[in-house]
Amino acid sequence: MPIRDCIVIAVEGTHACGKTTLVHALTAHYRSQGVNVTCTPEPARSSPFTEETVIFKRGEFDLPFEVDLFGAQLTTQLRASRHHELLVCDKTVMNVVAYAKLLLHPAAGSREAMVIQAMTDFCAAWSFAYDAVFFCPDRYDQPNDPFRAKVAHLQDETAAAVHGACTQSGATVHDVPPGLSLAERVHWVAQRVDPLLAAEAR
Repeated sequence: MPIRDCIVIAVEGTHACGKTTLVHALTAHYRSQGVNVTCTPEPARSSPFTEETVIFKRGEFDLPFEVDLFGAQLTTQLRASRHHELLVCDKTVMNVVAYAKLLLHPAAGSREAMVIQAMTDFCAAWSFAYDAVFFCPDRYDQPNDPFRAKVAHLQDETAAAVHGACTQSGATVHDVPPGLSLAERVHWVAQRVDPLLAAEAR
């Protein structure tokens, strides 16, 4: 069940695995095919919480930080799905939950644990909104990117956490084969998205 009449797909994986590059390449591919497509950016990059914590180093990852990202991910994707045939999302709401669990280490019974559980439950109820999630398994050396500096040492852990959060939510997850070039990734994903578009058009 897509959001309204829009097919919604998401690109997932650990940081620096090429998600954003693939999102834009897929958007360009479908735009060239005449599909009414758009994509969403990664909300963390425009979050004032991220700026305060990561850029200005005036705080740590905390519950308000994660709840803000959770809400931004939902709002960004819902608004972008309006009036389009296809939406390509940079990450899912499940990604936020995975990072929250990994970074906050909530104690059982704590307020943090209760909120994160509520977010997890919401993801399970909302996973239908993603027609497909494409998980990129590759990892790369970290670029000089301050937005990733605080989690650069957690690449393997985040890969496992994000993949687990997506599959446990009930979303349809496709594991992109490792080692593909960008063009090969686009082709591989398109082979699975094209039937969704065709079915929606009928």
